[in-house]
Amino acid sequence: MARIFKGAEYLISQVSKDDIFTPEDFTDEQRMMADTTERFVIDEVVPKQEEIEQHNFTLLVDLMKKAGELGLLSLDAPEAYGGMELDKASSMLVAEKITRGGSFGVAYAAHTGIGTLPLVYYGTKEQKDRYLEKLTSGQWISAYCLTEPDSGSDALGAKATAILCPDGKHYILNGTKQFITNGAIADLFTIFAKIDKEHFTAFLVERGYEGLVVGPEENKLGIRGSSTTQIILDNVKVPVENLLGEKGKGHKIAFNVLNVGRFKLGAMVTGAAKYAFGIGVEYANLRKQFGSQISSFGAIKEKVANMAADLFASESMVYRLSGLLDSRIATIPKDAPNYYALYQGAIEEHSIECAISKVFCSDVLARTVDEVLQIHGGYGFIAEYPAERFYRDERINRIFEGTNEINRLLIPGTILRRAMKGEIPLQKEAMKAFEALMSPSPDEIDDSVPFALEKALVANLKQAFLVVAGTGAMKFMEKIEAEQEILLTAADVAIEIFALESAVLRAEKMLPSLSEAKKVAVTSAVKVFAFDSAERVATAARKGAFYIEEGDNLTMLLGGVRRLCKYDATGLLKAKRALAAACFEAEKYIF
Repeated sequence: MARIFKGAEYLISQVSKDDIFTPEDFTDEQRMMADTTERFVIDEVVPKQEEIEQHNFTLLVDLMKKAGELGLLSLDAPEAYGGMELDKASSMLVAEKITRGGSFGVAYAAHTGIGTLPLVYYGTKEQKDRYLEKLTSGQWISAYCLTEPDSGSDALGAKATAILCPDGKHYILNGTKQFITNGAIADLFTIFAKIDKEHFTAFLVERGYEGLVVGPEENKLGIRGSSTTQIILDNVKVPVENLLGEKGKGHKIAFNVLNVGRFKLGAMVTGAAKYAFGIGVEYANLRKQFGSQISSFGAIKEKVANMAADLFASESMVYRLSGLLDSRIATIPKDAPNYYALYQGAIEEHSIECAISKVFCSDVLARTVDEVLQIHGGYGFIAEYPAERFYRDERINRIFEGTNEINRLLIPGTILRRAMKGEIPLQKEAMKAFEALMSPSPDEIDDSVPFALEKALVANLKQAFLVVAGTGAMKFMEKIEAEQEILLTAADVAIEIFALESAVLRAEKMLPSLSEAKKVAVTSAVKVFAFDSAERVATAARKGAFYIEEGDNLTMLLGGVRRLCKYDATGLLKAKRALAAACFEAEKYIF
């Protein structure tokens, strides 16, 4: 049986390669589902991308119905309503493959994720009977209405109101929702409003309800083919039976569904980055300057090696997270009367890792599309080349599902709250790390163990997190939540540790089955990523030390950070050249 981890336990535990799920563990059925998705996108969506970009919403809806016919809209829905109830690894794999469709992928993700899942998780039997099969078939499209003109990250600051009619049969909703994906094409909206201006609550609102007005399309920088509008509520009468979940418990729906959105976004942006990377590598092999292919230039090789290493870590993280979620969900009896409450609890347990996946993977996509455009040179700035659209479409992902800043604050904030409740023995482990810092022992590296250097680095980086985060927590106590700059540095360290450990353990797990050429590529990817990751942790940890301490305490902290972030990257240039060569030969992401 798979080991069941608690959220953020990776920071204080030793994890082995057998404890993680990786893409090499996909079943034949999962690979078939991925192939079906990819074939649908290539055959049906990609040829029509230009039409979709021109706001041909009839075409967009038709494609959603075709996706429904293939079962792609019902991956997370219960079997009783025509759903497939797939594991998270499968649904994340489909999410990864759908992103090649550009704006279509955004409409798809909003519909199958935040648009449909509130009903799946919190709907009554009557609500599911009325709406769910319409959504899983593509007959109806869904949208999620949380953000308002004056409340984005502060979702609970919403001003939309719901007042119960005197006859007790309807709620009257008023307010404006902003940046609603699928706004112009949705038939069913999950809308959050405050009953009596106090009780934050979710409602299922049909498009045809009188007083619901769809605003004009926003003129967006990217994802132009998706619909983004305001939804204006002007005395909309909503039947009381359409209240979703419990009165005053809308925050549970909002935040739990966003956790799902975050880990699926991690998969989607990883898929988008892999696709963009392939385009960039192909172009580098075609483009000539100074009489040679630019893929022969060291400057381009380094870009490609860095991107490939980032992608290996991103992909490793995404599917490790799917394994964490699936292992925990598998312990829940299917016939439990409160199944979906337990299910949501399982996902919430790993809200930290969901936020990490969202932040890290969207940052990897940002770096990737920037470099792909740079490889294209001036042509990357021209709309006829795909690099231009990749660059525009990428930017929203660091804002979607909570900004990266909000998610970075959530990571250490949640860790510290759980530590204060005794759920994570952070203080005890931090004290051990301090003791080790005061009496350091020389690191003994067993060269016979695969990736021994990188494993030692991971262990040291965990100590660096405990030392810096522990120092901050002890100095500021409960006031630490107001010290956002310090929290952000702690988040950056925690993110890098999860990414690096995921990459190292996956590489160790896959190594025995690889050809010699592939072994060189994967060991090179790990070395390249480990070097960059150690540098990023060192920067964040040093910054945190300067923010927290001064004098002798600062000197001690900085000395500890220096030692703990040390990594012998001998052979780094050779590794980068080997990794780049393998990618240029394959003209795609190779892992």
